[in-house]
Amino acid sequence: MAGQGAGPGPSPDAHAGTHAGTHAGTHAGTHAGTHSGTIESSLVETRTFLPPPAFAAAARVPSMAAYDAMVARAETDPEGFWAEQAKRLAWATPWTAVVEGGFPRAGTDPAPTWFVGGTLNATTSCVDRHASGARANKPAIHFEGEPGDTRTLTYAELSREVNRTANALAALGVVAGDFVAIYLPMIPEAAIAMLACARLGAPHTVVFGGFSADALADRIADCGAKVVITADGGWRRGVVLPLKPNVDKAIAKSLAAGVSSVEHVVVVKRCGNAVAWSDRDLWWHETVGPAPTEHAAQAFPSEHPLYSLYTSGTTGKPKGILHTTGGYLTVAAYSTAIVFDLRDEDVYWCTADIGWVTGHSYVVYGPLALGATVLLYEGAPNQPGPDRFWAIVAKWKVSVFYTAPTAVRSFMRWGDEHPAKHDLSSLRLLGSVGEPINPEAWMWYRTAIGGDRCPIVDTWWQTETGAIMISPLPGATPTRPGSATRPLPGIAAAIVHRDGTPCAPNEGGFLVVTRPWPSMLRTIFGDHERFVATYFGEVEGVYFAGDGARQDSDGNFWIMGRVDDVINVAGHRLSTMEIESALVSHPKVAEAAVVGRPDELKGHAIVAFVTPRNGVAADAALAAELRAHVASQIGALARPEEVRFAEQLPKTRSGKIMRRLLRELASGSTARGDTTTLEDQGVLEQLAQSFSNDD
Repeated sequence: MAGQGAGPGPSPDAHAGTHAGTHAGTHAGTHAGTHSGTIESSLVETRTFLPPPAFAAAARVPSMAAYDAMVARAETDPEGFWAEQAKRLAWATPWTAVVEGGFPRAGTDPAPTWFVGGTLNATTSCVDRHASGARANKPAIHFEGEPGDTRTLTYAELSREVNRTANALAALGVVAGDFVAIYLPMIPEAAIAMLACARLGAPHTVVFGGFSADALADRIADCGAKVVITADGGWRRGVVLPLKPNVDKAIAKSLAAGVSSVEHVVVVKRCGNAVAWSDRDLWWHETVGPAPTEHAAQAFPSEHPLYSLYTSGTTGKPKGILHTTGGYLTVAAYSTAIVFDLRDEDVYWCTADIGWVTGHSYVVYGPLALGATVLLYEGAPNQPGPDRFWAIVAKWKVSVFYTAPTAVRSFMRWGDEHPAKHDLSSLRLLGSVGEPINPEAWMWYRTAIGGDRCPIVDTWWQTETGAIMISPLPGATPTRPGSATRPLPGIAAAIVHRDGTPCAPNEGGFLVVTRPWPSMLRTIFGDHERFVATYFGEVEGVYFAGDGARQDSDGNFWIMGRVDDVINVAGHRLSTMEIESALVSHPKVAEAAVVGRPDELKGHAIVAFVTPRNGVAADAALAAELRAHVASQIGALARPEEVRFAEQLPKTRSGKIMRRLLRELASGSTARGDTTTLEDQGVLEQLAQSFSNDD
């Protein structure tokens, strides 16, 4: 999910930043560790769901005994363990050392390096070996556009398109080490462009199509992109998004500042909307279409940069999270295999946009490395109606489905009748990533979508980690609604105090990773000192995730949210995630977001933004009822000072609630900073108007 938000630690992206659920116990240490107040909660989720026996019998990891054996193997010989996982990839040259170095301690210290001496090309693993083997005619990508157009690419066809694109980019002067910016809708050309860059050794930076021209300009300038790949537009709720016009504005801004690096803009004709044209612009079909379909993949060192993905911070310069090839691809493939238990016959749909890290790891690189069939959908989940996702599942017979909890809560609000219209029997596994999933949403997901037969893998990870770190394994792990359960074998996660000492069971603290792992970020592009200070300067000797968490007596991890999403009320530190879970547990509430506003007496006052379920009156009586409900579920200290009702909450296109904007509104100021990722600017305007009406 992970990079949005400023603060002492890494900031979560819209799809892979934090996983949170209900939790209880000590909230001390989740911010500055200065207060040790304890608040008891009745929200602890105690229901346990075992893997279905038939699923477990055929799973890659079929039991907790098998999981424990993998963990023991990784603890005893971590280098040997990761060497085994790396064998999933096609290496041109074997490595001479699995890992060199440890976590950096000073501003100039390098990150650890993995599979030293080994060489590979990511597309050999993700495309070539499938295209020339038994999977040549297997669908690699099914695509459905928002207007209803469809397209399928087999692995053989994908190979030809990737080769064409690589040859076309090379003809434009792109060589290994040159950055290419990709600003596309969710169409096959997006994955093709990423893979073509990887084939050339040209790191890509994918910019989410919802970002503004200014945000695009900042990212292009920071990495010095030589080529931009975009489209005339993309479909979203029946409207054409102005992608090419935004590129033109971004380049004009850079030219005005004298920092433009862009030599060419390659434009996919997607919507047929009129666009301005200049000498640097080239149509994709005229540039890529005639290019040769053969291209010899060059092998690059394992540590060769694969991509930089910018986290969208609320203030200051965006952070370019740099990932390299061998280590990143190893864990992307490993985690895809064991978390999603992919089989050759699966149709796998991760609903994330490629502009987020989830789209990188679990739409493109991880699944394609395993030879999976992936589904791409361009548009909104409720276009033309609220059953669009379920129509797609039924149409393409999707078997593995991975989406954001905010989407699940939207589906709940829209009503059970919409999934009930469609045959969802093809589904065998459900996944959750990004925003907190409360137990009620988890249970609805299991029953209304999974028919009480599909395991749910509730995953925690970040842009910075590159791949899933904590998650159930669907054939092995007993699951509890709201818990990400346990770290993957090979991942050494812990909950600690500020001084690095371990927290007791059910005691809140900082989530850290105590041992390097192959897919970890290597630096912040162009700012290595910031990299070291942000991720390794908070708690000595470990990777600081920036999330608060607790671990229960059974070893399950419960993520409590960002350390900067903790409200100090009268000296007690309350997690916004817990209060939100209490609100959503009320039968009249569809969705909630909780923020703090400054209060001279208490430090902070709790403000809750609530979307009622359809047909529920949003009035003073409901506000009072909800305030009392939170107090009964958590304690009087957690009772919201204000309850604000909203038909919708401000969200990004990917479904992340933009709590920063809500904090600003609750504090009496105008929403500032970047609002270009908002799905609907009108939502923010309506909320702002509701506050102004009180004046």
